Order: sequence, then structure tokens, then C-alpha cells
Amino acid sequence: MVAGQGFREWASLNDTIMGGASSAGCRVTDQGLRLEGEVVSEGGGFVSCRSPVFRPPLDLSGFNGLRLTLDGEGRSFKVAVACRDGVLGLTELIPGGLRWVTTVATQPSATTVVDIPFEQLRPVVRASPVSLPVRFDPSCITRLQLLHSRFGDDGQANPGYRSGPIQMLLRSIDAF
Repeated sequence: MVAGQGFREWASLNDTIMGGASSAGCRVTDQGLRLEGEVVSEGGGFVSCRSPVFRPPLDLSGFNGLRLTLDGEGRSFKVAVACRDGVLGLTELIPGGLRWVTTVATQPSATTVVDIPFEQLRPVVRASPVSLPVRFDPSCITRLQLLHSRFGDDGQANPGYRSGPIQMLLRSIDAF
């Protein structure tokens, strides 16, 4: 689905939007999308790369989930997926927006391939689980994001988080 030059329009988003001090950038390489920077726990504690808004939205209704291939230094990352919410777009009025997330762990010194079934994704707003009457709709995916954050998909501390220098290589995202 996305690999190599397909990452061209992805951009970084860091905790500086919330007053934090982490900084990272993402750039396309021959191997995929590389995130490099410094993660600072105080004031936020996250760095990320995210896709542009997909127009038209991706229709992955014929698939069961996403497969990520990445090198992540043994860290855990949150995969966040935005989609139309089925409640007239009301969740887009929530600051930070509703995202469907799961946490994936990576190998310390090898490429990790992980399958993320759509049914495994949980609705969250700014790292906090929500119980709104929403459903994930794979027929209208509007954005993808990969974050290294102090918080996991359950809003609790991410055991695979560590501050300091970070390098992550997202080789590809496929639908399966």
C-alpha cells in the first residue's frame, strides 16, 4: 500500500504542539520513511510521522488489517488510524480528533513485521481511551500515523518507551 516514494508527503508531528521539547523529522530514503530525532519526556514525550489526509479516503473494506514492516530499535510504537466516524463527523470537533490505535513492539536489532487486524484497533483521543458510540470503518481511512509515545494505546505508560535519540525506519505499510 505505502512504501518507498509513497511516503513522500508524510510529515513529522511532535509534542511541541503541546509545549513539549521533543523534536524529530521524517524523510524518505531508498529503504522507506525514516524518523530521526530526540525524544524528551518532560512536557509531552512523543515524536511521530503522519500521512497527509487521504483524498479520497482509502477504501480498505476488502482487507482485514494493516501489515507494517519497520526497524524500531526495540521500542514500542503506536499506530494511529483516522477514519470517518459514522456520526456525521462530530468526532473531528474533538481537539486532537478521534484515532483508532494499537501499540506494536519492535525487535532491538532486526526488521519487525507485524499484522494489525482492524478489530484490534481501539478508539482514543490524545492517548485516552474513549467510550463514544463509534465504529471503525475501513472503507474511509483518512490518515495514518506512527508515534513513539510515553503512553500506550490503553492510556497507561508504554513499557517500550525510552527518551533520548531515536531512529525508526518504516519500510512499508500493506493491507492484508
